[in-house]
Amino acid sequence: MRRIAFLNCLYLVLITPFISHSQSHDPFEQVNSIYDEQNPVLNPEGNVLFFTRSHHPGNVGGRRDRGDIWYSILQNDKTWSEPKNARVLNDFSWNGILGILPNGDILLSGHYSHSRTPVRTQGISIAKRRGATSWGRPVNINIPYFKNLSDRSGGYLSQDGTVLLLSLEGYGTKGVEDIYICSRLASGEWSEPKNLGPVINTRYQELTPFLSADKRVLYFSSNGHGGNGSSDVFMSERLDDTWVNWSEPQLVKNINTGGRELGFRVYNGFSLYSSTQNSDGYGDIKMYTDFDVDSLLDEVVTLNDSITFQEIKEKDPDHITLHGGVYDAASGGPLNASIFIASGDSSFMKSMESVPSGSYSVILPAEGSYRVRVDAPGYISHQEQVEVIKNEDQLSEMNFSLQVISVGTTVNLENVLFKQSKPDIVESSYPELDFIVEFLKENPSIKIRLEGHTDNRGDAKQNLKLSKERVNAVRDYLVKKGISKRRINGKGYGGTRPIADNNDPEVRKLNRRVEFTIIRK
Repeated sequence: MRRIAFLNCLYLVLITPFISHSQSHDPFEQVNSIYDEQNPVLNPEGNVLFFTRSHHPGNVGGRRDRGDIWYSILQNDKTWSEPKNARVLNDFSWNGILGILPNGDILLSGHYSHSRTPVRTQGISIAKRRGATSWGRPVNINIPYFKNLSDRSGGYLSQDGTVLLLSLEGYGTKGVEDIYICSRLASGEWSEPKNLGPVINTRYQELTPFLSADKRVLYFSSNGHGGNGSSDVFMSERLDDTWVNWSEPQLVKNINTGGRELGFRVYNGFSLYSSTQNSDGYGDIKMYTDFDVDSLLDEVVTLNDSITFQEIKEKDPDHITLHGGVYDAASGGPLNASIFIASGDSSFMKSMESVPSGSYSVILPAEGSYRVRVDAPGYISHQEQVEVIKNEDQLSEMNFSLQVISVGTTVNLENVLFKQSKPDIVESSYPELDFIVEFLKENPSIKIRLEGHTDNRGDAKQNLKLSKERVNAVRDYLVKKGISKRRINGKGYGGTRPIADNNDPEVRKLNRRVEFTIIRK
């Protein structure tokens, strides 16, 4: 179950990011696409734009690749050229640029495994510049006591190369991703990561940090400090040299919207960042110009189309705007889906169609439990429970990735739970199992294979036996609901097919799962 929390005051915003006072056309017209563009970084000369593009067929790993580094050249008309994949900088993991040194060498995140060996690395590497748009193969660097448990990466290397900020989920984080600092020592090595402390880091996400040239002002994205929508851009001033004393983070003016803003970086008279607001696909590269740092602190803007904050507050202060997008799980492209939301007591029900860009928005009354269902033709529907909690500050964005109905598609039944060390199904699992029953009845020609998995703790034979018994329990439930036995195969694998590190207590639980795979359509 997802939890979505909100404050007594609801901040809504409608700001169209300014592209340029002098240009009537979008300089990123050839850069932004239906795919996810994020993490924009300029080279020192200002004529090469780097960014990360997710789930693009031209990525090293194709449509399943979570992010490759691409680059674009500034043209004479001040627009950016058709991007090219910087293939030597990429592998099958998420790849993004942390910083570029004055000599053009690039520090990047990615390359978690050496291409020729199965050895897993920390994922931070440096690539030597060989030409304007050519680099040597990235070479991994070592940071003591650094381990990122998150599938998100991000950071910033200061212009002089002495300070490295990293957004990561480690053993000392306050919640999920926190921002840490590593300093370059006199020996040339890096210090171990140091948490920036509770003023900056919350129990939610702090992402994509950036430092001003004098290293005194920190910009970062967060969904843990309030704001206008999803992840917003904040700024804070460093108060001393300890790197743990900061001023209270403030919203950056004219940047934040009801969407998700990430990767904010300040250049000479303008800033670059990515936003999901009014984008071609998921995230687009945006530019804001003609500001000075002193005018960046935001006053809350209270517009959302024709609805004002005051009107909503007078009607009922206990509302939350839920918004997000629906996407193809393989390509990352937007889907035009239908969405149904209902409260637990059925006092609130709302049906809507997502717009062609895949986005949706709905205002939910009061706190409570809601059931959300997402359907798109040719895709496996998605359903889950959402709990809205008052007087907390958290994400109000929900994105959904739907899997196409095809042979070989595997669905992880995340909400099908069992009693500890037993095959007994927990009652809260019934809604998801009923959802599978409905799916099979709507698609009577489909056959599935149920697969049970455990972690590798304990006796291997007992784990194998338990995984088989849990598969049988799920199959028995489906059969009792009217699904033919002939349409369901099943097998238990015990702990032989982990999807996460069994030695890591933070992620080991991901190995304890039941899945189904479509074996005939």
